[in-house]
Amino acid sequence: MHHTSVEFLKRRDKVLRRIIHRVGPCTIKPRRRYFVSLCDAIVSQQLSTKAAYTINQRFRKLFHRRTPTPAGVLTLSKEQLRGAGLSGQKSNYMHDLATNFSDGTIPIRKIRSLPDEEIIEILTQVKGIGVWTVHMFLIFVLTRPDVWPVDDLGVRKAVQRQFDFQDLPKTVEMNEIAEPWRPHRSIAAWYLWRSHDNIPLND
Repeated sequence: MHHTSVEFLKRRDKVLRRIIHRVGPCTIKPRRRYFVSLCDAIVSQQLSTKAAYTINQRFRKLFHRRTPTPAGVLTLSKEQLRGAGLSGQKSNYMHDLATNFSDGTIPIRKIRSLPDEEIIEILTQVKGIGVWTVHMFLIFVLTRPDVWPVDDLGVRKAVQRQFDFQDLPKTVEMNEIAEPWRPHRSIAAWYLWRSHDNIPLND
């Protein structure tokens, strides 16, 4: 699926070529469960991977077949959500996300056909969802090919290490490094994450 992107990056950058040879094929696959993926993202904010997994398992037990739905979230009280381990703030975020799905603010049927910037504009209206979260959604759920999560700490650390920056690279440096990788920067970011085994939104 990603063969063309990978071959392009191997030709354009010797550092990425080395990483690609070590990591192997790119395994990003599209997902259809948009609401579930965004719930996972909210649960995981500012938590370790282990803590996020534990809370997410408790959260999913609140739903039929362990699958969160907008209607299901809206039937839950904030006390029930907090009982699953969500903070009061994240409980508010979940209700706001469910409301935006239920009332059509998030155009679920056509979101896959919208351009990246429009999706960012729509989803960042939801409380608790920022640009970083939408970038992860674009890469790991919609498999958009040319998203460059310039503010992601994992990507920045990988660029620092792989391209021999003394300090964490600034935004302008990140963009300069990635410019030759267009229009396949999502795949480049994935390999940079994998270069130090830090892959967000991994199932």
